[in-house]
Amino acid sequence: QVQLVESGGGLVQPGGSLRLSCAASGIIFVASSMGWYRQAPGKERELVASITTGSFTNYADSVKGRLTISRDNAKSTVYLQMNSLKPEDTAVYYCSTSWLARRYWGQGTQVTVSS
Repeated sequence: QVQLVESGGGLVQPGGSLRLSCAASGIIFVASSMGWYRQAPGKERELVASITTGSFTNYADSVKGRLTISRDNAKSTVYLQMNSLKPEDTAVYYCSTSWLARRYWGQGTQVTVSS
């Protein structure tokens, strides 16, 4: 059974930082590309960052230079380091992967950027 469990969300002031974690099980993590998505109220879910099995990364233009995705294959965990956060980064953040032709999602973690 595939499980993706996110943690690390919360309330932070503008300019602050958070680190999200996503622990994966039920997949061969080292063979899986991983992604972080987010969904703000009233908006569609969007890809924020992705990382391949070879640790090549890709970012949405809106987060380049502020967010960094990384992975620890020994821990089957993917991270999203979020710096210089803005109010428009407020959203539910989801970890996701595709495994055996199915897409899987975590339960999401809320990030709120507000003073």
